[in-house]
Amino acid sequence: MTGELTRWESDGESLLQSLERDEIFEYLSEGFCRQCKSLLQTRIHSLVNQKVREREIRPKSNNGDIEGSRFLNRQRQETRFTQMPVSSSWRKGSNSHSQSLNNSSSDGRDSEEEQNEHIRASQVVREEEFVYFERINGKPTNVLQGLELHTGVFNAQEQRKIVECVYDLQTMGQRGQLRERTYSEPRKWMRGKGRVTIQFGCCYNYAVDKNGNPPGIVRDEEVDPLPSLFKKMIKRMVRWHVLPPSCIPNSCIVNIYEEGDCIPPHIDHHDFVRPFCTVSFLTECNILFGSNLKILSPGEFWGPVSIPLPVGSVLILNGNGADIAKHCVPAVPAKRISITFRKMDDSKMPYRFLLDPELDGINPLDYSLANHKKVHYNDKSTRREYEPVRTRSNNSFVIEKDDFPPLGSSRAAMNGLRVSKDRSRQRNF
Repeated sequence: MTGELTRWESDGESLLQSLERDEIFEYLSEGFCRQCKSLLQTRIHSLVNQKVREREIRPKSNNGDIEGSRFLNRQRQETRFTQMPVSSSWRKGSNSHSQSLNNSSSDGRDSEEEQNEHIRASQVVREEEFVYFERINGKPTNVLQGLELHTGVFNAQEQRKIVECVYDLQTMGQRGQLRERTYSEPRKWMRGKGRVTIQFGCCYNYAVDKNGNPPGIVRDEEVDPLPSLFKKMIKRMVRWHVLPPSCIPNSCIVNIYEEGDCIPPHIDHHDFVRPFCTVSFLTECNILFGSNLKILSPGEFWGPVSIPLPVGSVLILNGNGADIAKHCVPAVPAKRISITFRKMDDSKMPYRFLLDPELDGINPLDYSLANHKKVHYNDKSTRREYEPVRTRSNNSFVIEKDDFPPLGSSRAAMNGLRVSKDRSRQRNF
């Protein structure tokens, strides 16, 4: 009996290895809606990543961990779900743009790490066809054209490191150790009001500030530069074909949501060029899109399209999805962090802004050097076509300037608690 079970397990494992990823996924997701399929993909990513980490921490056997070697080779040959261990370019912050798979070091380690990076990049799940038509200027228009959702860009370990960095920055802001317009923590006087924001690269006003500056980039104000870890995130996204090298971000804004916090309907200011992106952490939430979003009550909005943002996902906004459709984030169910990376229009940069040489000339990975293809989910089986949603009753309330308060209104900053001697801490993440 034991022998039969052993043979059955062996045959089952061989069968699973022989199946293509698409065949397994189609079987597991049969009868699911498109949204559920997307959620299943994300959960499979998380499950396999956990298994990989468990294998990584197992002690080596006398045979040099032969089973682990077989597992690694299997990933290189077939699997597109599994994420490989973090590459040296993430751990050490090195920039290996010019190195190819053919340029190996004397011990071969750089070549193997470069190959691992190619493998991980090829496993990023990319949804690129979002479809919802509205009549704009009398013409049917896909208002979601230009949206992309990328999952698998940052693994769980990297996400934890990024979240810890954000918490450190928040502590610095509360202590007055960041520049006055970098950190903002408005008073929470009602539901949906008062999320924490931290901005780097440029000072941006959501509304007219106390000095009379209009919405947009305030060119004569300075904020802190991009932290080192955020620059590594940018490099990762450009190298892995998530962001184009022609639009490398040089600014960002961090949003720290408590339960019930939200972002009302808006279109990002054109002081920032397209595309731009938002990375999500801690909690999955929905983002609404549509040319006519409605405010129902504090923190409650209505829109024809709701797109879930999985933890660790990167949402790219471009084209109609950035310029015609408004977007908003309804009251979040639990604590959430997002980081929105944007490139400033050259003519709107702050007067004293200095270009960062670390972000100059980032080269995307050459997929022709690896035996792995980019994963595109744009066929009819995964293409998201949204149906119109009935409009609910509109008990709207007026958006006031407190929905998007002028940055730099934190209590610590207002009390002038700046501690300049500790500013060097920011550069040591």
